[in-house]
Amino acid sequence: MLELIKKPSRKNRGIVVKMRFLHNKKFQYENTTKLFCCRYFKWLLWFALSSYFFVSFLISHTPNPVKPVSSSFSKASISRAVIEPQIPQSHQGLLNGMKVFVYDLPSKYNNAWLSNERCKNHLFASEVAIHKALLTTSIRTLDPTQADFFFVPVYVSCNFSTINGFPAIGHARSLLSSAVHLISTEYPFWNRSRGSDHVFVASHDYGACFHAMEDVAMTHGIPEFMRNSIILQTFGVKYKHPCQQVQHVVIPPYISPVSIQSTLRNSPINIHRDIFAFFRGKMEVHPKNISGRFYGKGVRTKILRKYGNDRRFYLKRHRFAGYQLEILRSIFCLCPLGWAPWSPRLVESVALGCVPVIIADGIRLPFSSVVRWPEISLTVAEKDVGKLGEILEYVALTNLSVIQSNLWGPETKRALLYNVPMEEGDATWQVLSALSSRLSRPRYSVSSE
Repeated sequence: MLELIKKPSRKNRGIVVKMRFLHNKKFQYENTTKLFCCRYFKWLLWFALSSYFFVSFLISHTPNPVKPVSSSFSKASISRAVIEPQIPQSHQGLLNGMKVFVYDLPSKYNNAWLSNERCKNHLFASEVAIHKALLTTSIRTLDPTQADFFFVPVYVSCNFSTINGFPAIGHARSLLSSAVHLISTEYPFWNRSRGSDHVFVASHDYGACFHAMEDVAMTHGIPEFMRNSIILQTFGVKYKHPCQQVQHVVIPPYISPVSIQSTLRNSPINIHRDIFAFFRGKMEVHPKNISGRFYGKGVRTKILRKYGNDRRFYLKRHRFAGYQLEILRSIFCLCPLGWAPWSPRLVESVALGCVPVIIADGIRLPFSSVVRWPEISLTVAEKDVGKLGEILEYVALTNLSVIQSNLWGPETKRALLYNVPMEEGDATWQVLSALSSRLSRPRYSVSSE
């Protein structure tokens, strides 16, 4: 409602007109109440939504506690965060979140040896394969202060003598000693543990003794500077031996996964195993004219003399490029000891489905907690090689099909082959699994001073 008010001015010069609203009290109260409720509801809704989103943010973004890192390695820590891939969740549980630092040594300790193409493909090449696999796995850390283990990549089996074919490993001790001196002076990690968390590969005949002849290897023993370290070595026996009196993991010899895949790919789909018992390799009593030393304790020679004219046995002295196809055609593959108990034929036989016949008393086989050796192979005592034919015939008539069925398990084959990059369950993965079982000890801390 409008009310018109006339009011004379002081000087009566005109009429001043004012307008004012006349309010109904009830109407005014109702409108005021509605306005207040509306404003109150908006503020209440805004507050509720804000609280909800704020609490949700806190729950989903709670930071993990951050471990202090030495200032000496702050750059490495940043590199790790940017470059290093996150470890798959499945590996976190199985490998206890383990981290391995790989020393970046000058090429004379490793890559320079690769100018010899054979270096990365021969039976000793696990030292190369493990190194390459570790460089590409998420188990690797670029921050040494966060490492559980330290891998020292020194290749000692790459150099071969062209005269007699032996791996020339006379340089091994001095090369390894030089590497240890380098890392112990430039990094603090060796000295803090006396090398007990450092890992080396010794992939030739008598492992950490670094000699191809057992008598010499035993005389020299394991180098003093490596006796606290962990050695990955192909040599392993169940009895006391000076060349394995050190923390060690028995690993398989190297067989190229590419060669195995190529053989399987180029073979007939349903290949017939027409060879009963197979062996191809050196069988002399004195190979390479090593006077006074009996190669393989004379076991191979006994096999040749006893079964050389037996039609059931396919025995050849020299290898050729396609010998893996012969393995694929064979039912039993003989794996007698050579200079050392282990043989690359163990891996080749398993990978190609031929039952390995292990003739090496007291041998300790790789990854026995994963590879069910008693279920996929035969073991014949060295003294019983004269009965080999009878033993194999008996197995062929009884439980051969069961052994062959076990042998074709993909997990077993995978565990004995080294892949680059590493695959879950393969040989390098099994090495890391064995190391992770030793993580009960506390991690060390390193001062930045």
